[in-house]
Amino acid sequence: MQEIALYELAHGRTGDKGNKINISVIAYREEDFALLAEQVTAERVAAYFGHRHPTGVRRYLLPNLGAMNFVLDDVLDGGVNDSLNLDMHGKSLSFHLLDMKIRVPASVAARAKKTKETT
Repeated sequence: MQEIALYELAHGRTGDKGNKINISVIAYREEDFALLAEQVTAERVAAYFGHRHPTGVRRYLLPNLGAMNFVLDDVLDGGVNDSLNLDMHGKSLSFHLLDMKIRVPASVAARAKKTKETT
């Protein structure tokens, strides 16, 4: 097993409303979805965003899309309009999640590296 960043196997989309944010993690390849779903859990995302003190994290699996959506409560310092911390909203938080490390078989890590080198 090797450790790689989540962004090597998935991309993200995000949105915020009030003091909540949702972050979708979408596998580049259908065959990687099960591995991602196994490792990118609500508990792990809550821990990864621990510095933001989420009061709740829910994960919704969308296997037909090869995606999962996370809703994080109370992580936006009161919301976009109330916060002076404008850098930590929307895309910034999805990029933060995509930098989370996951453990994958060496063959998956090699494939991800090869894909990255050719794009």
